Parts: sequence; C-alpha cells; structure tokens
Amino acid sequence: MRTDTTSDPDADEITSWITTTYPETIVGEAMNARFFSLDASQWPNFATVVTTDEHDMGTPSDLARDGVFRLNIGVGRATFERLISADGEPDYAALDTLLPHPVYAKQRWIAILNPSRRTFEETVKPLLAEAHDRLARTPAGPGTA
Repeated sequence: MRTDTTSDPDADEITSWITTTYPETIVGEAMNARFFSLDASQWPNFATVVTTDEHDMGTPSDLARDGVFRLNIGVGRATFERLISADGEPDYAALDTLLPHPVYAKQRWIAILNPSRRTFEETVKPLLAEAHDRLARTPAGPGTA
C-alpha cells in the first residue's frame, strides 16, 4: 500500500482509508472486486473497487490497462444529478473523471477510475462519506440502500 501523499492513491490506499475512517466497515472480496458494506451479508454495499471489466457489458472501463481500477460509490439522487451530466455518452475509460457507473447508473452509482490525489481528497472522500452515511441510516437488508 502506498502512503506517499504526493502520489495518486491506489486501490489499497483507498481501501485502507475507508476501513480506517469507518472501522465498522466489512470488506468482502470476490470476483476481482472489493465490496464495502455495513452488514455481514455484504448487501447492500456503499462502495466497491473493481479491477476487471468482467462484470460489465463489454469492457467500457478498459480495466485491463496496467494499474487501472474503478471505484464505485452509491450516492443519493441529488448528488448523482448534480455530478453526472445527461449530455452525450460518457468516456467510461477516462481516468480521474466522475462518471455514471457503466451498469448501475440507474441505481445512482457513480464511478471514477484512478482518482488523482486532489480528486480523492476534495471530491471522493465526501462522496464516500455520503454513501456510508446513507447506508448507515438505512435498515439493513437486500435492496434497501
């Protein structure tokens, strides 16, 4: 795990930040993905980190590129609408850009590939806080987030 605050965070650093900031978080690992949840059943989750396109339709994020990962975050309607433009088809392979999730955008999931240090600090951390807090306020159970 990198801890150099001048380099961009990698998937391990983001995982460490989530589990340190929210120590009640349960991390499940399966199918080349990490699921961050507040329930031992792993559902619902508030964020995921994926390193493969195998669960998407096609390869929209091109996660086969060396070192590329996608952080997915479940946010509320207002945040999703504020951050995600409905104009045009997004470039799902763009790095350090907030995007609608290539599969779960309708459930208000956003995605970002390899966020820069600045984006992680200024944008991603507040989004993770929102996603965590939304789930913490929701009764546990499938489909309740």
